[in-house]
Amino acid sequence: MAKIKITQIKSVIDRSERQKRTVAALGLRKINHSIEVEANDAIIGMIRKVNHLVAVENI
Repeated sequence: MAKIKITQIKSVIDRSERQKRTVAALGLRKINHSIEVEANDAIIGMIRKVNHLVAVENI
């Protein structure tokens, strides 16, 4: 599988509880925090739900 880098670019303040939990489940803690994960269907689905809060790069 390909690895991707996910960076939180916007705050989760004033977002729905579901979006807050999705960002936390991805492992993001605060703005400009980045993680590298394997791209699988579950991760891609979570990214689609919060794509307005994160930036994604292929590695």
